Amino acid sequence: MDLPLRTATADDYEAIAALLGGVFHTVYDEEELAVERPLHDPTRSLVVTDGDEIVGHAAAFDRQMTVPGAVLPCAHVTGVGVAPTHRRRGILRSLMTRQLRDTAAAGREPIAALWASESAIYPRFGYGYAGGRLRFEARVPDTGFPAPGVGRLRAASPAAVRSELVKVYDEARATRPGWSSRDENWWTYLLADTASRRDGFTPLRAILHEDPEGTVDGYALWRSQRRWTDRGPEGEVQIQELAALGPDAYRELWRFLLSIDLVRTVTYGMATPDEPLLHLVPEPRHLGATLADALWVRVVSLPEALRARSYRTPFDVVIEVTDPILPENAGRWRVTPDACDRTTAPADLACDILDLGAVYLGGTSLSTLARAGRVRELRRGALSAVDTAFGWDRAPCGSDIF
Repeated sequence: MDLPLRTATADDYEAIAALLGGVFHTVYDEEELAVERPLHDPTRSLVVTDGDEIVGHAAAFDRQMTVPGAVLPCAHVTGVGVAPTHRRRGILRSLMTRQLRDTAAAGREPIAALWASESAIYPRFGYGYAGGRLRFEARVPDTGFPAPGVGRLRAASPAAVRSELVKVYDEARATRPGWSSRDENWWTYLLADTASRRDGFTPLRAILHEDPEGTVDGYALWRSQRRWTDRGPEGEVQIQELAALGPDAYRELWRFLLSIDLVRTVTYGMATPDEPLLHLVPEPRHLGATLADALWVRVVSLPEALRARSYRTPFDVVIEVTDPILPENAGRWRVTPDACDRTTAPADLACDILDLGAVYLGGTSLSTLARAGRVRELRRGALSAVDTAFGWDRAPCGSDIF
């Protein structure tokens, strides 16, 4: 790359927004920019300039992420883009390489994660497909649902019940791989009800579930839109988020959302591949579920990352790893549930760093990657001995797109 790369300053915020607006084919209005600005940390933002113009950008948020059995600092990579006029000049590679090396050198975050606008891009930088998400487009008259159960539902303005939302979310995310921490600025951003987010729908609403003792143990955030045809009402509900601490809250929230008067379609884009709803409705195909990629994970510090998470079964394996961007991760590692150390022993398995990212949250199996030709078994039986250990009891999915 023949252009300068530097850390951003606070004064670059509007120019970065203009670049990203062009890259992602959108316009950020003043109201939305004001809501997003408190999230912007220029010290975690990299820019490439051509004269006075910013032509490339990559940033990261300081957040934590739940992983199997632990909660870790995780670089939440965001805002990656290159001006259309400056493509094919190595700008993206320079940004992503510099960001990873800076993150590794800082030593705070053993993993990084992102949502990919185009999934073909990020494996080049060691990000593995770690978890998918389901999108529901349910036809309400066709789904059916069990009769009402225990507890009470309460409607509210999201802003009025913010503290209750935070409490439920924080308790839920402790056991949900892929869910991210939210500070006050993040909650303000997520609950902001700017006009540009409505797209013809109502303002954001909240529905809370209370257990028989009156404790809030679940919530959903949703919008609706009225539609009518010659055949009658065809309204739509869009669910932004749903969090439940137990099966009663989960069932009652979904029963409510799938039975709102004058609504014929309910959409939700953040469901997990193992969503319990698939086993609650009599005709799960009427949920209109489609699968897409969600989180992509990059192991930044291999020994720290593998020591930090939990495993389902005992194992002892030597893995030979390649990592062309962070060579300190490359080589042979002896991994057990309690340790990860360099070794000269013969390798049992061989893979690239992106494959460890793919299995890190427990949503992708080593055996699946082996069948794809990505993980190689060098000692017979080694794969089956370790495959179960890296899995987890809940499929990962991100809690919000960042």
